[in-house]
Amino acid sequence: MSKMDRILSKILLFSFLLFTFLFFSSNVVDALSNSVTLYSSRPVKYVFWFIGDGMGMNHVYATEMFLARESKEPSNISLDFTRFPNIGWMTTYAADSYITDSASAITAMATGKKTYDGVLNMDPSLKTKYKSIAEIARDMGYKVGVLTSVSIDHATPAGMYAHQPSRNNYYEIALELLNSNFNYFGGGGFLQPKGKDGKQKDIYEIAKEKGYKIIDNVEDIKRIRKGDDKVIAINPILDSSKALHYAINRLRGVDIGLSLADFTRKAIEILDNPKGFFIVVEGGKIDWAAHANDAGSVIYDVLDFNDAVKVALEFYKKHPFETIIIVTADHETGGMSIGFAGTKYDVYPELLSYQKISYDEFSKIVQDYRIKAGEQAKLEDLLPLIEKYYGLSILDENTKKALEEKAKSGDKEAKTKLQLSLNDFEIEEIKKAFSISVMDPQKRPKDYKSYLMYGGYDPLTVVITRILNQKAGIGFTTYSHTGAPVPVFAIGAGSHIFRGYYDNTDLYKKLCSLIGIDPFKEYILSSENKEISVSISK
Repeated sequence: MSKMDRILSKILLFSFLLFTFLFFSSNVVDALSNSVTLYSSRPVKYVFWFIGDGMGMNHVYATEMFLARESKEPSNISLDFTRFPNIGWMTTYAADSYITDSASAITAMATGKKTYDGVLNMDPSLKTKYKSIAEIARDMGYKVGVLTSVSIDHATPAGMYAHQPSRNNYYEIALELLNSNFNYFGGGGFLQPKGKDGKQKDIYEIAKEKGYKIIDNVEDIKRIRKGDDKVIAINPILDSSKALHYAINRLRGVDIGLSLADFTRKAIEILDNPKGFFIVVEGGKIDWAAHANDAGSVIYDVLDFNDAVKVALEFYKKHPFETIIIVTADHETGGMSIGFAGTKYDVYPELLSYQKISYDEFSKIVQDYRIKAGEQAKLEDLLPLIEKYYGLSILDENTKKALEEKAKSGDKEAKTKLQLSLNDFEIEEIKKAFSISVMDPQKRPKDYKSYLMYGGYDPLTVVITRILNQKAGIGFTTYSHTGAPVPVFAIGAGSHIFRGYYDNTDLYKKLCSLIGIDPFKEYILSSENKEISVSISK
């Protein structure tokens, strides 16, 4: 080997060792510093951010099991968003609790800041207001849409535009909505359009003064077209909380108006423009159903939520290099589990298909019966409705024996009827719950045990729903939220940055990087709503 060859060999070896050192040392430093993976290419033009409120992984997987309920062996059918190529996990704790509420959760995701439960886009001292990612996107020229299946002034949608010490300041939140200059709102209505005392100036009047059009009938909503601006589209059929009705009620042929998918499709039509859009879609009723431990209603609202994601996917396929779709949750609700002590290692998702009504609608039936029947109320009157809407029945011994013989010979229908039949323990629990449900609500027990059993909901409805859940092999641990991390699914431009395990404040940083904003710069609003930009260290 010549002298020149030896020199070249040493140079190559040195270069290789230097490259190896730099590569591995940088990765070690990154790992030790828990750095956030960010996007560094040109800003993404179209951003879809879907939030399944309260939607933990078991809510998702139970839905996929339910879709495969006709299978002869255990299997699942994936939802559209669980097929996304990039999946991560996100922690959700608040500044004051391991278990967040929706206000502190959306504050963390939308501003990158932890705060106390119940607070919207303000720091724990309630002195500093933070600008949300949606407001930043608006100021960058994106058209902004906020959609939800609950009231438009509820915590999660409010996290895009409001800055309040309490998520319950619905009137003040509505005023901030009208000052947001966002282009499109869709879904639920306003909870307190005239304030808590009903004496404030009507939000509907103020909306007109601010240039917003409030549209609340199907035909006029369908007539909204590209170019229309400052639109508030409210579903014509709402429940008492100004939210869309649960999707499961369509099984009874009930007209519940437009779906989240309908509002998403209209958002794309209105907001599509050369500068792009930033659309936030919340499936809020998933959370409410999980609070009530109503697995059937959870599943159908997850399916409704997935239908909205499908609409975004249709758009993505036309603009794959300019679009990102992110699907996540703000927290887990209910401590939903796949597995129950009574069914041991078995799960029967097909049994949930016998539920045809949401917990709130059946509670109305029980309430109406209590008022009508008075002291003459008896459980036997409601048993036919329990069987009609939940498939649960009481079998006499002869009928039970006949079904058992059929089941032994492979009769699937007979087996199902036996599974849905109520045993002595379940009947006793239903009788106890019924006796409380027919009491004057003001006279019902409010002790610790009663809360554990019924969670503040109609006792009979809770017990019936629980029995069906448990027969299906589904359990719940709480009527509140849990501290469990939640999944994040992403597809499209820059979606790889959502892989991994990170905090909900990091989601904000990732969103900032997608739209070309420095993730490590704070955007603070003063009390006069003047923006102050402050740089902070990484």
